[in-house]
Amino acid sequence: MSPDCVFCAIVAGDVPADVVLEDAGFVAFLDRRPLFKGHTLLVPREHVVTLPDLPAALRDGFLAAAQRLATAMVDGLGAQGSFVAMNNVVSQSVAHLHLHVVPRTKGDGLRGFFWPRTTYADGEAGEYAERLRAVLAQV
Repeated sequence: MSPDCVFCAIVAGDVPADVVLEDAGFVAFLDRRPLFKGHTLLVPREHVVTLPDLPAALRDGFLAAAQRLATAMVDGLGAQGSFVAMNNVVSQSVAHLHLHVVPRTKGDGLRGFFWPRTTYADGEAGEYAERLRAVLAQV
């Protein structure tokens, strides 16, 4: 854990987040400024800054969790697919490895690497998190 890292604080439960997936190695939670509602961030519990820093023992579990989240976008939110992306250092807003899993539908307006952000109405983030948790509990 890094004392100045907001994602470490979320993992520790010190900062509230709409968590959709938790296991021994990883936590996934809704992005507070989503591209589209349901936009989820997957992080390792261990403070790791970039993908090259991810210990080999965590690689398979990280990808498996990403697969589950990509499936949940379709099954839980009715998306047609997903966008999965990660920055390493450049454009990495938090210096803790995080994978973006974003629900996508044809014609949703996402073009290239311009990421327009949206917001949740009061209580809406919790509803999206619950829909994703419900599907993930079945997988």
